[in-house]
Amino acid sequence: MKLYTSYRAPNPRRVRWVMAEKGVEDVELIEVDIMAGEHRTPEYRARVGVPHVPALELDEGTTFSESIAICRFLESIYPEPNLFGHDAREQAVIEMWTRRCEFYLANPIMLNVRHSHPALAALEATQVPQVAQYNKLGAEKFMRTLDRRLAEHEFIASDRFTIADVVAVVGLDFARLIKYRPPEEFTHLARWLEASRARPAAKAGV
Repeated sequence: MKLYTSYRAPNPRRVRWVMAEKGVEDVELIEVDIMAGEHRTPEYRARVGVPHVPALELDEGTTFSESIAICRFLESIYPEPNLFGHDAREQAVIEMWTRRCEFYLANPIMLNVRHSHPALAALEATQVPQVAQYNKLGAEKFMRTLDRRLAEHEFIASDRFTIADVVAVVGLDFARLIKYRPPEEFTHLARWLEASRARPAAKAGV
């Protein structure tokens, strides 16, 4: 298998982190320079279908993108440690928190960074400061929700580290590009974030 990845982008890091948690070493990593537009070339589009990273190419030729879809595929092949849930109830809870962390935290942070970091202007038709500020406020609103959740739970979705934690940490880490830190009042979020960053697999692709 081949993973088309980019060390400049957050979503590919999700996949590399999951691979590291599971000890996956038989996937070839192919770096795609998104700042040079390599993800928009006809060759890449023909292979993946869209100008997105990451993308996973199987040995028989099937290629698919979207980080969570790739992580689910890897979970089916490398089931331990479990990151998506052991039974239907746990799978639903982890899915719920993963989607919340993606929609209300990771995506807004990405938009905030992309619309405020000068070097990322090449990725946007036009950077809009109002878009950056709006999404920053939205992300911080959800951080408050997470802080309340983490006051009573060690991890976001389960009694162990899961894909929901990966999505949330990678999103928050992307904000380091603009030297952003979550508000100090979110002490439970800070505790969880420090512990998550200390995991050996967290260094995958950083």
